[in-house]
Amino acid sequence: MLKKLLGFDSTTMTLRTESIAGITTFLTMSYILAVNTSILSSTGMDKGAVFTATALATALSTLLLAFMAKLPLAQAPSMGINAFFAFTLVQGMGYPWQVAMAALFVEGLIFILITFFNVREIVLNSIPATLRYAISVGIGMFIAFIGLKNAGIIVSDPATFVTFGPFTPVSVLALTGILLSGLLVVKQVKGALFYSILICTLIGIPLGVTTIPEFLPISTPHSLAPTFCQFDFSQLFTLDMAVIIFTLLFMDMFDTIGTLVALTYRIGIVKENGEIPRAKETMLADAIGSTFGAILGCSTITTYLESASGVAEGGRSGFTSLVTGGMFLLAIFFAPIFLLIPGAATTGALVLVGVFMMESITQIDMKNIAEALPAFITIITMVLTYSVANGIILGMLCYVLLKLGTGRHREVSPTMYVLSVLFLLKFIFT
Repeated sequence: MLKKLLGFDSTTMTLRTESIAGITTFLTMSYILAVNTSILSSTGMDKGAVFTATALATALSTLLLAFMAKLPLAQAPSMGINAFFAFTLVQGMGYPWQVAMAALFVEGLIFILITFFNVREIVLNSIPATLRYAISVGIGMFIAFIGLKNAGIIVSDPATFVTFGPFTPVSVLALTGILLSGLLVVKQVKGALFYSILICTLIGIPLGVTTIPEFLPISTPHSLAPTFCQFDFSQLFTLDMAVIIFTLLFMDMFDTIGTLVALTYRIGIVKENGEIPRAKETMLADAIGSTFGAILGCSTITTYLESASGVAEGGRSGFTSLVTGGMFLLAIFFAPIFLLIPGAATTGALVLVGVFMMESITQIDMKNIAEALPAFITIITMVLTYSVANGIILGMLCYVLLKLGTGRHREVSPTMYVLSVLFLLKFIFT
């Protein structure tokens, strides 16, 4: 039954490993509950309603992914798109949040259509092997960078852009987590990243980083009424809104594709011809989750990079996603408990995931500049632009232009040419 529903194979998998993997994924991405709520509520949206919408949309899309794709991945509101929604569309361009939410809803419907007609799968399969390996490495470095930045180990600097941050209780806890995670992995401890997060949470108590509430209440969920179906379509049919929806499509499509490519290589299920099993189902869960999320009052859903922490713990089936989705449902009632985990406690797990994903760099032909340069551009721009989508777009453009310039245009698929033209149009008009 579990194999049929969730892809769980009892001959090669264990429920304990899958469960720990699911909890680890939840712990490394549970910050989205607080962060997404904070970002969206800055537009005037009701904070309680946004929290409930975030938890429900995350749980639903992750559970859909568990049963439809049977992969150990999790989905939640995109950290790039929620910022674009709040700070660009609403605060920057002056749209009411109801108008911006209508754009997200339309984008979700378009995503369902293009996924149903295999457009996203065609795009996914058109990415050459070199860029696929580069995407895996780039996402690994990006995940590690996020962990270091959120813990204050790396901070912004006006002269050098980034620099080493001051020693604070938060950064000390994060550095401890990195060393502890590495030690447990070297010792081959099952559930190393999971235990590292729990231990660091406990260490954070005397350091003042982990805050224990006076009591751990069980609360009823906040009402969704203030955000449920609050759409304003009055400004939808304008050129500006068309550009906005086009931008949202690109951001979400390549965020999800990048994560899917990287993690399926890590799981080891990619076929010899480069085909990724159940890719369509994964992207359909993402599209349905985005549409449902907009109805609830939540920003666009995407497959989460932090899923790599569960994969690193040995998660290989949809049972991992089932556990992660279930934890997000519980979070609606036990929010104070789940928000106990400080971000610094997950830094070690994120850095170790980055180390694991660096393995793919050995598959890139670094002696062939026509292959090495696009790969390098993909990797470095993911980190420096703080965007998986930008890294993929710039890497693909570089790949196509180099192939054209060296007379090897036949090595580029027609889909890549079409995408390159669309990328250029995106940069011109957005």
